[in-house]
Amino acid sequence: MKHQELKQNILDSVREYAKLRFGETAPFIPGESRINYGGRFFDEKEVVNLVDSALDFWLTAGPWAARFEESFAKKLGVKFCSVCNSGSSANLLAFSALTAHELGERRIRRGDEVITVAAGFPTTVAPIIQFGAVPVFVDVTVPQYNIDIAQLEAAYSEKTKAVMIAHTLGNPFDIIKVKQFCERHNLWLVEDNCDALGSEVEIDGIMRKTGTIGDLGTSSFYPPHHLTMGEGGAVYTNNPLLHRLVNSFRDWGRDCHCPGGVDNSCGCRFTKQFGALPAGYDHKYVYSHFGYNLKPTDLQAAIGCAQLEKLEAVTAARRGNWAYLREALDGTPGLILPEPLPGSNPSWFGFLISVQPGAGFTRNELVSHLESRKIQTRNLFAGNLLKHPAIVDDPEIQYHVTGALPQTDFIMNSTFWIGVYPGMSTEKLAFMTSEIRTFIQTKRGEK
Repeated sequence: MKHQELKQNILDSVREYAKLRFGETAPFIPGESRINYGGRFFDEKEVVNLVDSALDFWLTAGPWAARFEESFAKKLGVKFCSVCNSGSSANLLAFSALTAHELGERRIRRGDEVITVAAGFPTTVAPIIQFGAVPVFVDVTVPQYNIDIAQLEAAYSEKTKAVMIAHTLGNPFDIIKVKQFCERHNLWLVEDNCDALGSEVEIDGIMRKTGTIGDLGTSSFYPPHHLTMGEGGAVYTNNPLLHRLVNSFRDWGRDCHCPGGVDNSCGCRFTKQFGALPAGYDHKYVYSHFGYNLKPTDLQAAIGCAQLEKLEAVTAARRGNWAYLREALDGTPGLILPEPLPGSNPSWFGFLISVQPGAGFTRNELVSHLESRKIQTRNLFAGNLLKHPAIVDDPEIQYHVTGALPQTDFIMNSTFWIGVYPGMSTEKLAFMTSEIRTFIQTKRGEK
């Protein structure tokens, strides 16, 4: 067909364009070239897929989205995947599913408690607060920067319904102990896997992917992440009921599971009675939940399909870059370097560094030096979420704290991280470590 020939010619030209436009990298000039903590990592395949999807002009979630869901689920070894428009939406959908009436006594209701941490990204906690549940904050440990499992039992009450926490910068939290705790108390476990796609934990002699061990896992596909769609996310599970609920909340709260553009795959479009609606009311417009439209575009999913082919290579590069930094900075005075969870194989999102008390310099001084040398840094997100205006200035927000949060406060004041994404060359890694060491030597009066 003529249009297929034209399309192929266009895609061939796009491939050549992308190779020329994005294939060359500027030479690295120490102290002048910007070293980003993360960024897009792609080649001509993503651009070709994007244009391919655009030429089909499906626009909303369609064939590419379905292809991505199937491939992503297979890659992780789970039964179900629901792609959405961001990692924040993924967290919202995962939590919303747990509030559904179909879950009976295990349903999270307003006033119920959810155990989490304050040292992380706010969208892990936001759905809890927005729904009217009560987050219960526990401290974390350093140098793993994950939940302190010794505080779990103290955080538990008769109102506790779930644990919702993230694997910090790719380092898995102690998922075995947390899951055992959840099973003991019949709690839901949501793994925020947005910074840890590809991370693994050994369970009973088998390496398991993070995000697949709890009841629900979430991912973000924002540009700096392990896999990018520009904007995008996903929720995944082995539970068919939770999968159906996630899809309902993602698709306006519909009861019907027919995909867009498809009618009556449920076989009961005009034949059943729902709620107090008249018998035979169009099933496509029956709403079992108050949901949202959080679907991605097919354009995003097309990029994701190409990205998914690179996941293993991206994961290997992140591990290699992290290992380089860990070895190069080992023994540096005044610094606390990160440690992986024993029995894990993290897919690192960044390299965390904390400044020891009494080091002779502060986190802000070190960070200011690195930024002046064009080395991009980031704090560990909120540091301590409870110190932010969103909570401090809103007395109506309900939350509990288990004990105190000394390590969380330490992270807020003393911790930052630098990048390990695949765009990091050995030159860049060496320059970063050199600048850190030079700064510390200068502060200590060493030559």
